[in-house]
Amino acid sequence: MHIGRRHFFLNAIAVIATAAVVVAVLALMNVQEPVAAQTGESAGSLVVLGPDQKPKAVCPLKQTHVKAEISGFISRVTVTQEFENTFKAKIEAVYTFPLPQNAAVDDMTMTVGERVVRGRILRRAEAQAVYDAAKNNGQVVSLLDQERPNIFTQSVANILPGEQIRVTISYVETLKYEAGVYEFVFPMVVGPRYVPGSAMGSTGNGFSPDTDKVPDGSRITPRFAHPTTRSGHDITLDINIDAGVPIDTLNSKSHAVYIERAQPQQAQIKLKGGAAIPNQDFVLRYEVGGKGIQDALLTHRANSGGFFSLILQPPDRVTSEDVTPKELVFVLDTSGSMSGFPVEKARETMKLALDNLYPADTFNLITFAGDTRVLFPEPVPATSTNLRKAQQFLDRVSGEGGTEMMKAIRSALEPSDSQKHLRIVCFMTDGYVGNDMEIVSEIQKHPNARVFAFGIGNSVNRFLLDKMAEYGRGEVEYVASTDDGSAAAKRFHERLRNPLLTDISIEWNGLPVADVYPMRVPDLFDAKPVVLTGRYLSAGKGMLRLKGKMSGHEFVREIAVDFPESESQHDVLPSLWARQRIEYLMGQDYAGAQSATMKPELQETITNLGLEYRLMTQFTSFVAVEEMIVTDGGQPRRIEVPIEVPEGVNDATLDQDAVIKENFGNPVAHSLPVEKTYARSIATRRVGDAKVQATPARRSGGGGGGFGPGSGGGMAGGVSLNRSLTRSAPVVPLSPEEEKQRTLAAKINPSISALIARLKSNQAAKADEARFVREGKAEIQVWLTDKTPANLTKLKELGFEILLDSKTSSLVIGRLPVEKVERLVELEFVRYVSPQFLKN
Repeated sequence: MHIGRRHFFLNAIAVIATAAVVVAVLALMNVQEPVAAQTGESAGSLVVLGPDQKPKAVCPLKQTHVKAEISGFISRVTVTQEFENTFKAKIEAVYTFPLPQNAAVDDMTMTVGERVVRGRILRRAEAQAVYDAAKNNGQVVSLLDQERPNIFTQSVANILPGEQIRVTISYVETLKYEAGVYEFVFPMVVGPRYVPGSAMGSTGNGFSPDTDKVPDGSRITPRFAHPTTRSGHDITLDINIDAGVPIDTLNSKSHAVYIERAQPQQAQIKLKGGAAIPNQDFVLRYEVGGKGIQDALLTHRANSGGFFSLILQPPDRVTSEDVTPKELVFVLDTSGSMSGFPVEKARETMKLALDNLYPADTFNLITFAGDTRVLFPEPVPATSTNLRKAQQFLDRVSGEGGTEMMKAIRSALEPSDSQKHLRIVCFMTDGYVGNDMEIVSEIQKHPNARVFAFGIGNSVNRFLLDKMAEYGRGEVEYVASTDDGSAAAKRFHERLRNPLLTDISIEWNGLPVADVYPMRVPDLFDAKPVVLTGRYLSAGKGMLRLKGKMSGHEFVREIAVDFPESESQHDVLPSLWARQRIEYLMGQDYAGAQSATMKPELQETITNLGLEYRLMTQFTSFVAVEEMIVTDGGQPRRIEVPIEVPEGVNDATLDQDAVIKENFGNPVAHSLPVEKTYARSIATRRVGDAKVQATPARRSGGGGGGFGPGSGGGMAGGVSLNRSLTRSAPVVPLSPEEEKQRTLAAKINPSISALIARLKSNQAAKADEARFVREGKAEIQVWLTDKTPANLTKLKELGFEILLDSKTSSLVIGRLPVEKVERLVELEFVRYVSPQFLKN
C-alpha cells in the first residue's frame, strides 16, 4: 500500500479495551534492563530481541478481562487491565485504548496485591498534578484520561519488578436496537489516525506530532508493534444477557464464541479459546422473540433528583414509497487505510445503491484521499450511460494516500446550501482521522443536506460516523469484512425511498420534565425505538403525545406515563442522563473542542457535570493512588506498549519514521520539548481594545489537549499552545505588575476566583457559597511545589486549618477564611489552589 505525501500519520492502532502507547526502546540482547533511546523527551517503540535477534514484543500489560452484564437494553461493562513488570527496573506504562463512543465511564479502581484503591474524579489538570506528585514520591498511581469519547489513555507509574497491578474501569451504555435485533459492540483497537495540519511539537507520546489542525495529535496516535510481532497480551470477554423475553438467535460474526443457554431469555457468551488478539472490534447481535421492543418507562428518584429513560416503540411501516426526486452524492474514502477489502466492499455497496436509483434521481461520485476527485461537474440523471461512467470511475479506485476528509466534506455539502430539493450525501469511510470533531462541526453548518454514513472495516471510528449521521439527520451503517454489502445497500435504498417516521416531536402536556435528550428527536429510517433520557422534577402522571409524519401523513400516538415519588431501581439512569447532556454540550462547540479553545462556559459546565456525576469527560479524569510509599528510590522507566495492527489494515503502511520524515523532515523533530517548539520570549498584549496574549506555559506530562495549570489551555491565565499571536494591533510587553497578576491568576481555580469576586460585590448566594464554603471558610485543595515542615508552618500562620495531609502527593486539604485565599496564592511554594466541594 502506498503512503500519501500529505501528512499521513497512520498512528496505528490502539488496542482493546486497553491497548496502546507510549515511550522507550528496549533492546534485549545481553541486557536485562529496558533502555530508553534518547530522542528529545521521547523515544521509540518497545522492542525486545530474542536469541535469533528477531523482535519479539513484550509489554507490562499482561491481559485484559471484559465482563458485561446486559439487562434489557442497558449494559454494565467492567474492563480489567492486568499489568505486570517483567523487568528488573521500576517502570511506568501508558496505554491508549478504545471504549464505546456513548459509554458513560463512571468508575475506576486500582488493585495492588490485595489492596484496593478507588479512583477519584477530578478536573483533568488536578488529576494530572496528583499523578505527577505520586509518581515522583515513588507511589503506585494510575491515571485515566479521555482524549475523545472513544479514545482513552491509561497511565500506571511505579510498577515494581515482578509486581502485578489491576486497573478496573466501569461504564454503562445503551444497546443499539433495530427490527427486533440488539447489538453489543466492544471496540478492541483504535484504528490508525491521519492527522492533518502543520507540526506544532508534541504533548503526548504518539509518533505523530500535534498539529495546528489536531492539537492533541500526539495523544491519539499510539505506536504499534513491529509487523512480525504481536503485542504480547490477550483479551477475554464474558457476557451475560438477561433479555427479559426469549432470545431467538444469537451470533458473533467478528469472533468465534461459546454460547450457553440456561434459560430461553438468558445467555452467556465467551470467546472460544478463552482469549483473542485484540485487533478488531467485537460485535454480538441477538434477536428477541415476540413483537420486539414495547413502550417502557424506566425511572430512578433519590436525593439527587428524578431521572427517566423513555423507550417508545416505532410504528409499523407503511409500504408507500417516496418518489420525490433526490440528489444523491456518494463520497468514497480511497486513502491508504481503505486499501484492500474496505474499498472493495465500499465499491460493491455503492454499485448496488446506484443500480436502485429512480429515473428522476440525480447522482454524483466523489473520492478523496490526499486530493478530492469529482466525477461530474454537477449531479446527473441515473441513465445507463452515466451509470456506466460511474462504474468505470469506481473500477479505477484503489486505496492510497492520506485522508484529507475536510475537502470532500465541503465539496459534497456546500452545493446543498442553495438547493431547494433534497441533497443526500453518503460517506463511505473508516473514519481514520484525527480532526473528527472539526468534521462534525463542518456538517453542522449545512442543515439542508441529509448525511448518511457507511463505516467500512473491522475497527472503524464509530464516534465520527455516528455524529456525522446524527447532525446530518441521516443514518449510519457499519459493514465489516464478514458482512453482506448487498444487504447494506438494500437497507440504504429502503431508507431513502420509504422513511419510517419524520419530523418527530414530543408533547409532554404539562408533565414535570426537564433537560430531555436528544433535544431534537431524529427521524426514523428503520424499526428503531425512540429513546429519550431526561429529568423529572416531581411525581406525576399524564399522557404524552408522539407526533410525526409517515408517508406524508400525520402520525399521532398517546402514551401514558407515571413518574413515581420514590424509585431505587435503575440507578444507572443519572449517569446515562449526564452523559447525554455532556454530549449535547460538546456538540455546541465541536470546533472549539477540536482546537482546545472551547467556550469557557461550556467547558466549565461539562467539567462540573463530570465532577457531580463522577463521569469521564474531556475535562475530568480518574486518578487512584496507592497510599504505601515505595522507598527504593529513583524514577520509573517509561515503557512503550506495542499494539496490534487492526485486522484488515495493511502493515506496509505503518512505517512511522518514514511517514514522519516524508512529511516533516527530521523523524525526531516532533519529539522536541514543547518549550523549544513554542518558545516566545515575553508575554504580549494588544493596545487599546485588543486582547491580552500570554506566554504559553509548558504542558505538564500527559496533560494533552491544553487542560490544566501550566497547560496553556482552559484554566485561568492559560492560552492554547496552538493559538497564533494576533497582530491586528501593536503589541507591548506586560508590565512587571501585570506579569505578576497573570502568574497569580494561573495558580487559582476559576470557581474560587469567581466566588471571591462575587463575595466582594455582595452578589454571592448561600447556595453558591455552599459548594465549597461553610461559615465563611473555603474548603480547598492546595498543591505545593515543596511540602516541607517550614512551608506547612507558613500555611498555618496564614490561618490554614489542615484537614488532610495526603501521603500520595504534595497536596494538603483544609479550610481557610475566604478573604485570605488571595494571600495564599502569593506564597511562592503554592502551585495551585482548587475547591474541595462539600457533600450534602
